Amino acid sequence: MEQYVECGSSSGASTPKKTSTPKKRRNLSPRSNDSTPKKRRNLSPRSNDSTPKKRRNLSPRSDDPSPKKRRNLINSFSDRPRHDSEITTALNYGSEEESDEEEEGIAELAVPRIARMFMDEDDAEVNERSSNATLERSPQSPRPADCASTPASPTPVSPTAMEPSNKFQFEWRKFSTPQIEPHLRREPFSQISGPTVSFTRPYEAFIAIWDREIMEMIVRETNIYAQQLATTMLENGTICPSSRITRWHDTNVNELYTYFAIVLAMGVVIKSRLNEYWNTSNDIFSTPGFSTKMSLDRFYLLSACLHFNNNKDCNSALLTRPQAKLFKIKPIIDHLNRKFSELYSLSQNVALDESLTMWKGWLEINQFIPNKAATVGIKTFELCESQTGYLWRFEVYAGHDTSAFQEDDPVSGKVPALVLRLLNGLEHKGHTIWMDNYYNSPSLARELKIRGFDCAGTLRTNRQFVPPELASITKNDMIVGQLLGCTSGDVDIVVWRDKNLVAFISTYHALLATKCGDTVKPTVAQDYNLNMGGVDRKDQQLAMYPLERKRHKVWYKKIFKRLLNASVLNSYILLKNQSWEHRKFRKALITDLFTAHRAPAPNPKSIATSVHSPAQYSSINPKKTDRLRRRCVVCKKLTATYCKACQLSMCTYTCYEPYHTAH
Repeated sequence: MEQYVECGSSSGASTPKKTSTPKKRRNLSPRSNDSTPKKRRNLSPRSNDSTPKKRRNLSPRSDDPSPKKRRNLINSFSDRPRHDSEITTALNYGSEEESDEEEEGIAELAVPRIARMFMDEDDAEVNERSSNATLERSPQSPRPADCASTPASPTPVSPTAMEPSNKFQFEWRKFSTPQIEPHLRREPFSQISGPTVSFTRPYEAFIAIWDREIMEMIVRETNIYAQQLATTMLENGTICPSSRITRWHDTNVNELYTYFAIVLAMGVVIKSRLNEYWNTSNDIFSTPGFSTKMSLDRFYLLSACLHFNNNKDCNSALLTRPQAKLFKIKPIIDHLNRKFSELYSLSQNVALDESLTMWKGWLEINQFIPNKAATVGIKTFELCESQTGYLWRFEVYAGHDTSAFQEDDPVSGKVPALVLRLLNGLEHKGHTIWMDNYYNSPSLARELKIRGFDCAGTLRTNRQFVPPELASITKNDMIVGQLLGCTSGDVDIVVWRDKNLVAFISTYHALLATKCGDTVKPTVAQDYNLNMGGVDRKDQQLAMYPLERKRHKVWYKKIFKRLLNASVLNSYILLKNQSWEHRKFRKALITDLFTAHRAPAPNPKSIATSVHSPAQYSSINPKKTDRLRRRCVVCKKLTATYCKACQLSMCTYTCYEPYHTAH
């Protein structure tokens, strides 16, 4: 004999139904990656049963003196065959008597907009009766006809016209019948998505991000740091005649663009060692193009001296701990965040997730995320467009700032505050934010709804304001393919029994389900799989061109290369030209950078008119007589003299005259 229970009434009334023919249940769901311990069996009504069915509240009443005893009675239901009277006693334990008034005042429409988020004064009686959450089970086979008969949504009210007295007071109740279609409850999208500026060439899109202003700032800070580094080495006595820093000369914008182009080319041409890119031998491993653009020593020097913020400007007393950790890379982060958001308007679906840049060295801000490819490294929280993977805004994790936390404000916590910072500037445009269970909570969903967003994603049922009836449900309490849920008007919570329990939160999906072959899935789960992968889509496209794979001694330079790589992907999306493939785009960009910022050729007249005369290198230390020494171009011995016109080291008495006679 098969039993089933339907739930939905706030009164707690229930009546078990019986069928005479047992039927083996079919597994409707393939898999899930959520896990929740403990189970209680719950059976569903057969679709061909013509007997009218009463709904039953699965959760124990708040005034039940012994909920544990009730759970034991229900859990023991499948231990051995029971008589009908024992089954009825177990299922009805703690419930009120049946009432014909079950449907009165309950079957009202779900609230479709934030303006109707709280109940009107006329509904006070309904609120009083539905103060406890009422879980509703969706039908096993959703019918499109049911959705077609859904009445239209009430007219939305302007978000600014409605300010609730207590926006974090949730009145959980069952869903309306019939349910309102998701597109009627969703915030209207009122923005034209895509690039805000049109581009015709890859170089134009890249220069729009890395404009001359930011390049001049990097040039200035790099030259300052090179002088600081040389001075420090002189004071510490660590400099020697063969040190590269002794051959430093100030860089400029054109040389820096060329340096960027070489770094980007290393992501297209993959080699295991840096010096192999300057291999000019006549073999299969030769790449002579790199040496024609910049010497290896100069590339090493620029890589070592590349800098973005003056160390002397760091005042730890005026900075928070996270700000002090990110001080050296902060100008680049601020600039790219501003440029990424100015040059592109996001489409309706936006994914918020974290990305990880591998860093295996010791670092205080290192994070361990086992489901990421890098596993250990520097974490960034990123807001990306779901469809293209465009990086619109990001934040490098360096510890959370809890100074603004308020106990009476649930959205002032570190995670909700992070989400609101990343979404700043997108309010009241109708974007849907897709997040996983690390970010989602009922309080954040309501706050986003007030600000004109929709949100959806997985949910941890131990979050604040999740009804205890849902939080206490375990995998044994439901059968495969079963859905339970409740709504507070603007926020819906759905629990789906797949191989494990999966909880979802949404502001517009309700309890609707979709049948995919033999599998019944909630609509929110299907949409989540389609729209959540924006950050992963970006990481997959960047993985083909790993600029940051080279070893670095300082972490912020690796983050810089990661951001440079992401900016190239954003440039590719900004161009919005279907004829360009990603690899073709990068090759064209590198070629254009070399062409537009070619180093000027030396003037032969200036060399001819200069006077060839020997000179000595400067002193290593002003207080000592020791001078810099370099190898003679003729005899290969170390010498402190050179030719002013040739700029070559040579011995004054033995090699100077023979060299100039031969040349």
